[in-house]
Amino acid sequence: MTKSSPRHIVWDWNGTLLDDNHAVVSAVNTVCTSFDREHIDIDEWRAIYSRPLRTCYERLLRCEITEDDWARVDKLYHVAYRDLLDTCGMTEGVPHVLQDWAATGRSQSLLSMWFHDELVELVTARGLHELFDRMDGLRSAVGGGSKEEHLRAHLAAQELDPAEVVLIGDVLDDAHAAERAGARCVLVTTGVMDRAKLEGSGYPVVDSLPEAMGMLAG
Repeated sequence: MTKSSPRHIVWDWNGTLLDDNHAVVSAVNTVCTSFDREHIDIDEWRAIYSRPLRTCYERLLRCEITEDDWARVDKLYHVAYRDLLDTCGMTEGVPHVLQDWAATGRSQSLLSMWFHDELVELVTARGLHELFDRMDGLRSAVGGGSKEEHLRAHLAAQELDPAEVVLIGDVLDDAHAAERAGARCVLVTTGVMDRAKLEGSGYPVVDSLPEAMGMLAG
């Protein structure tokens, strides 16, 4: 990176540290079935995926989504996704990239749009919780919002200077949140957004977590 090496990493969870693409696509297809839409694969979902999620699902389902529809989509998706959580492994490089960063004496934390209590339980079960100074997930009942306000609160709670922070994530919402909060960002192609969209952000895009860490060291 052109600036000095950051002091703190904020990690995204789903699609970045957690390899959950198959669970995501399966859950999306559960929604498709309920709305009489043909199933899709990971490449099709990467082409469609965007924020806000409600607009994304309107494109996917080819219809306007009412408030009742959105509540239905949210429930269908999360029930189906939770059913497959136990089958999700860690992305290549985990936990080594976390351990290597911690060994430098610098800090790291976890910020996810997954539900907070479930996030903490899942990260703890994977034996990763002690590697993070702080873990924050979504504390509202329905998902799908913007990450920006959560990132600002996450940094403020740790009294971090955004200029010394890099966010590592897998979607444009991560890049937008970092930019607006004054932090840096590295995007990885391990999740649900295709490379062309990620590159449109203007931020560095890499194909693996070890590659991302190598960039930070440069």
